[in-house]
Amino acid sequence: MRISNWINGKECPPQDDCWLDKFNPHSGEILSQVADSTAEDTRRAVSVAEAAFAAWSDLTPVRRGQILMDIVAAMKGRAEELADCIAIETGKPPQDAKGEVGAAILQAEYFAGEGMRLYARSLTSGTPGKYSHTVRQPRGIAGLIVPANTPIANIAWKTFPALICGNTVVLKASEDAPRIALLFAQLAKQAGLPDGVFNVIQGLGQSAGATLVTDERVSVISFTGSTVVGRWIAEVAGRRLARVSLELGGKNPFVVCDDADIEQAVHWAALSAFSNAGQRCAAGSRIIVFKEVYEDFRDKLVAKAQNLKLGVAAGCDLGPVVSKRQQQSILAVIENSNREGGTTLCGGAAPSTAELSNGYYIQPTLVEGLNAHAELSRKEVFGPVATLHVVETLPEALALANATEYGLTAAIHTRNVDRAMWFAQRVRAGVANINLGTYGSEPHMPFGGFGASGNGTREPGVEALDVYSELKNISFLIRPNQI
Repeated sequence: MRISNWINGKECPPQDDCWLDKFNPHSGEILSQVADSTAEDTRRAVSVAEAAFAAWSDLTPVRRGQILMDIVAAMKGRAEELADCIAIETGKPPQDAKGEVGAAILQAEYFAGEGMRLYARSLTSGTPGKYSHTVRQPRGIAGLIVPANTPIANIAWKTFPALICGNTVVLKASEDAPRIALLFAQLAKQAGLPDGVFNVIQGLGQSAGATLVTDERVSVISFTGSTVVGRWIAEVAGRRLARVSLELGGKNPFVVCDDADIEQAVHWAALSAFSNAGQRCAAGSRIIVFKEVYEDFRDKLVAKAQNLKLGVAAGCDLGPVVSKRQQQSILAVIENSNREGGTTLCGGAAPSTAELSNGYYIQPTLVEGLNAHAELSRKEVFGPVATLHVVETLPEALALANATEYGLTAAIHTRNVDRAMWFAQRVRAGVANINLGTYGSEPHMPFGGFGASGNGTREPGVEALDVYSELKNISFLIRPNQI
């Protein structure tokens, strides 16, 4: 199978006829070939989006919302096909792939409905007879760059708010999840989205994605991915004053107090650390436990981790990581943690069973004994790996939770509401959950982080409209002699 770009409502092979191999993460076998797009391919997509902008932005927000709702209906009708594609491309167990499609549909429904609102404000004036109000207007062309960890959810997360605001889109798909982007583009066209409004560029970030960042015609860049790349985007796009929205990495703390419900804490800690094979920016990768309950919690969490089932069949708890490159990087960090004084309590290697040995699997891994400055304590590894840390007081737990350049999500488990709110107010994170996991954003909730986790923007929620629209203030003065 060859997976092409999608430009102006049709599949377009790369200009240089160069292709990349995409491997099945479960088996290691070649799954497809993906367009290895050049800068010229990206510029062509931008030109098409530029030509489509006037007609799309001239539609009323209500009409745009109706078209987007037709896309939602198409997603519902083809939900099983979307889930199958995700499961194969990313190695997710089928129930996880179906859950992701459901989340993407909810996201799409929410922003399609915003066409009937697209809220602005009426304002008062100190001048008699003067009336003012604000309106939202589109930015222009939105360059959307998405990762492979939750591919259809990431596409919906960015595409629907961009389109409802009247922008046209060039989406840089992840080279590790290319087909789902093409499938979504085909589905959107069949649902009635005009040609040129939504375009997909496949390939590598250096050759295809970077052009979106540097092209003067692209007025807003929304990127989800690594902090290193995010810093580069902020610097380069900032020089031309493009609007930039960055949702970057996390090294998220999960705090277990001495009064926590230990069974529930173990349940949520395992989900936070290991679901989606740990490939979440919101993964709970630093587990901070009060000394009084540490051994009990640790032993139960290790037992839970050792009982998790790896694979891609129904009922499996986690699949492989998305690429061989990612697998090898994770294993190298685990190996280094042992040199830095860490003790691997479980996992720490790739499984050796015949069924899984050719895939990009990592056993659920827990490491204790590292200090806050160790590589694994600081570095986002994007895999099913977490560190355990012991503290004696809540202020000590807070200090350790905040001892990171990141600040995306956090969770605390306690029966004490005073402790919970004290921690939630002070932890350096954009999302703070109590007696839950470190993840769980919903379509109407703003998501984003502090520090190296982002640049202060929030997606989704109504806050995403601020990313993809310009506010214009309009004032009108009554002419007294016309009354």
